[in-house]
Amino acid sequence: MDTIQLERTPKKVKQTDPLGEQIRGKVLEFTKDFKTSWLNLGQVLYTVWEDKLYHAWGYEKFEHYVEKEVGLKKQIALKLLKSYLFLEENEPSYLNKEFKNNRDSNKIPGVEEINFLRLARGKKELLSEDYRNLKKSVFDKGRDVASVRKDLTAMMKERKQVDPDEERQERHERAVKRIIHSLKIFSKDMQVLKLIRDDLMSETSGLLGKLEDELN
Repeated sequence: MDTIQLERTPKKVKQTDPLGEQIRGKVLEFTKDFKTSWLNLGQVLYTVWEDKLYHAWGYEKFEHYVEKEVGLKKQIALKLLKSYLFLEENEPSYLNKEFKNNRDSNKIPGVEEINFLRLARGKKELLSEDYRNLKKSVFDKGRDVASVRKDLTAMMKERKQVDPDEERQERHERAVKRIIHSLKIFSKDMQVLKLIRDDLMSETSGLLGKLEDELN
């Protein structure tokens, strides 16, 4: 009797690729550098702005210096220096090299996320607990600015309590404003085209004045 020979499928041996792993590590390293590269520029721009060094270089205003010599829009330059100052005053641990070295690259926030935290912290309606949650989302969870902005918007909507009397007053004011707007257009057209009597124009002007007083 012939013996059936079974062929065994050789197990796949996981091959290590030293070059690939090295490139993989470089990608993560350079990603960290990319996300934090703005810090040095923000720091030196803050020094230029605070000490008004641009005067000695022939520029009357900071925005003239950054736009003409540095090649940055005023808004971008201010975002960089204000975000750096925010970190220096409120989150100094971010500025330490250990922060970048000890964090995964996907958990390191960039300038947009830091700037968002800066702006959020200045909102009067934001509680300390709210800011801590936003900070955790940015620093610990690595969420991007669009996601955190949605969280803040939802938080503010949930926090806001609607006062029936206040809401009714707002509706009343909006209605009065619409009437005033329509009366102004009507009065102007009637005056130019002379379609109604002077006494009716006078009454219209009087009504318009009373409605405007209603808002004051």
